[in-house]
Amino acid sequence: MNAQAFEARTLSVHGTGGHRSELIARVAAAPRASLLWLPAMGVAARHYLPFAEALAARGVTVCLHEWRGHGSSSQRAGREMDWGYRALLCEDLPASEAAVEAAWPGLPRIVGGHSLGGQLACCRLALAPSAASRLWLVASGAPWWRAFAPPRRYLLPLVYRFLPWLAARRGALPGRAIGFGGNEARSLIRDWARSGLTGRYAAAGLDADLEAGLAAVRADVAAMTLDDDWLGPETSLRYLLGKLGSGAAAQIRSLDARTLGTRADHFAWMRAPTTVADALLASLDGPEADRTPPLP
Repeated sequence: MNAQAFEARTLSVHGTGGHRSELIARVAAAPRASLLWLPAMGVAARHYLPFAEALAARGVTVCLHEWRGHGSSSQRAGREMDWGYRALLCEDLPASEAAVEAAWPGLPRIVGGHSLGGQLACCRLALAPSAASRLWLVASGAPWWRAFAPPRRYLLPLVYRFLPWLAARRGALPGRAIGFGGNEARSLIRDWARSGLTGRYAAAGLDADLEAGLAAVRADVAAMTLDDDWLGPETSLRYLLGKLGSGAAAQIRSLDARTLGTRADHFAWMRAPTTVADALLASLDGPEADRTPPLP
């Protein structure tokens, strides 16, 4: 990788309600597009720097969004500080989008994400179809319990009931202590668990119909699954993509450990992201894949 092929920048983002964060950017020397990347639940933006630099060195400017409550975010979840999907989708993401557009006006825009970040990238397009023309997903998929294979399929409904209860009791989910996510806002966990139990996306306090919005999304999709990733199996991804409009063409590629050069699990690719970056970039020039049908 040519270390001179990109520039490191940080943009200040000021959302509504006094929330502040930093958008970490890796700027390509001659960018062909910009990517707004949304992290997984509980993962600070800085952990995606190797991924951002791999893409920037290959011609895509990458901006790493910071979820409220993590990394550079000015807020932390607690009994007195709570938020859910509505704040992330309608306050924080528009602020990052505006910062990207102001810095690189007119550049073709991609939105993408890892795990929960991929789900919320889809939901953001459901609310604002013009936010991006392409959607990139890595190790992502809907958490609906029926989209998983046994035996986890039968355990997940218990998880989706227990974690919101724990978050409500503690004031926030103690994710660091239990080994799942970070310290997460209780309303966010409630919105996430609802989608896991029902298979449908909704957000407390949001009047818009996310399911109807997803069905109208027409963005071109490139999605990567990892062979040993039980958190984001292909069945879960296909269920998520099946919600998108019939005009959304999806290219899906499965990557194994040999191809990646590291474990093909939910997180290991972040430390060796070159193969994932190359596969996503190939979608900019490659032919459209067959449209992905929903699960029966």
